Amino acid sequence: MVTSTSLHQRMDIFLHQVTVYPVSCQALGNGRSDEQWLDEVLAGGARIVQLRDKEANDRELYEKAIHFRRQTEAAGALLIINNRLDIALAVNADGIHLGNSDIPAEAARALAPELIIGVSANTIEQAATAKTRGASYFNIGPIYPTKTKKRLTTFLGPEAIPTFAAQCQLPFTVMGGIKFNHLQELTKVGARRIAVVTALTQADNIGTETSRWINFISNSNR
Repeated sequence: MVTSTSLHQRMDIFLHQVTVYPVSCQALGNGRSDEQWLDEVLAGGARIVQLRDKEANDRELYEKAIHFRRQTEAAGALLIINNRLDIALAVNADGIHLGNSDIPAEAARALAPELIIGVSANTIEQAATAKTRGASYFNIGPIYPTKTKKRLTTFLGPEAIPTFAAQCQLPFTVMGGIKFNHLQELTKVGARRIAVVTALTQADNIGTETSRWINFISNSNR
C-alpha cells in the first residue's frame, strides 16, 4: 500500500519505479470501463496511473477517483488525476497533471505543496519554464499523431525529445500516439517514462500488454 504523504516520497517512486505511464480513456476502451482497465494495468505491474475523464460529471468523476485511489493504494501505485485539483485533493491522490489551459501550476503548487504536479510541454518554452512554474515533471508531446487530442496539426517527433529534455532538470514523460513499435527509437533518445493511452486501452489483453511495455522499457534503461 502507498503510505507516502510527502512530495519527496512520491517522487522517489516516480523516479525509480515508473516506466510505462498508463492514462485512462473509457471512450477509447473498446467497450471496457475505466475500472476494468485499471484492474488490468495494475495486474500488469503499472506503478502509476492517470485518471483522465472528460465526460463524467463531477459526482461521477469523484466516485471513480475514489475507486481508483482504493485500487492504486492496494497495488502500491501512484494515482495522478488529470486536470482536476479539487478531485485530486478530495481523494488524496498522489498528484495532478495539468495541460496548458488548466489551472496554472504555480497556483496548484500553492494549494497542494505535497502533490506531484505534471505539466504538458508542447513547446521549448513550456519545457524550459516547467520547474519555475512549480512542476515536478513535464510531459513532452504529442510525439506522434494521436486520437486522444482533437484538432492537433503539429507533432514533435522523437527527435525533439533530447532538445526538450535539455531545457529543464526535471524528469519528463513522453506521450502522443505511441505504440509498442515506437519504444526502441524513443528509449534510444532518452525516454525513460512513456505515457500511453490507446495502445493499452485497446489492447486485446491489457494486463499482458502493460507487462510487455514495462519489460521492454526497463531492459532498455539498463
